[in-house]
Amino acid sequence: MTAKTHQTAVVLTPPEECWGPIQAIRARHDRQYRRWMPHVTLLYPFRPREQFDAVEGRLREACRSIPPFQVQLAEFRHFRHGRARSTLWLAPEPEEALVRLQTALESAVPDCNDVSRHAAGFTPHLSVGQVQTSQAPAGLQANLQAGWQPLTFAARTVSLIWRGRPPEDVFQVDRRLPLGQ
Repeated sequence: MTAKTHQTAVVLTPPEECWGPIQAIRARHDRQYRRWMPHVTLLYPFRPREQFDAVEGRLREACRSIPPFQVQLAEFRHFRHGRARSTLWLAPEPEEALVRLQTALESAVPDCNDVSRHAAGFTPHLSVGQVQTSQAPAGLQANLQAGWQPLTFAARTVSLIWRGRPPEDVFQVDRRLPLGQ
């Protein structure tokens, strides 16, 4: 059971009542706005949807080891992708709690370790857009920061999500797994 696909993921999503200000930014700057809901990626790519039942027990056990925690989205940052592109994102805090959650989930399905294989390891982030580096991502980041009111929410579940092939390629929640239970 080692197949992985970009059609599925394990994510932390803010509650829908928090989406408004995030989606307002994403609608203008995020080319993946239609496909993805606001989220922090924990495992991606992930197992095919047909394997969700087979891995659910291990993921539930991992989630049980992490109590619910508060998340604040207060600060914008950006990643550079070479010389040409940057991704703008909100930095969820406390970072340590999200790293512990991601590590626990990855330990349940160790082959789904793509998000932690970066040079800096796993960096929790909620993407809000992409920009050409020539368009001064730091300036857009500063503009977004100036108008942003921090959001706080309780992280109580992680979601296993999936999408079909175009035109049915919008991610949907298949199931939610509670933290600390």
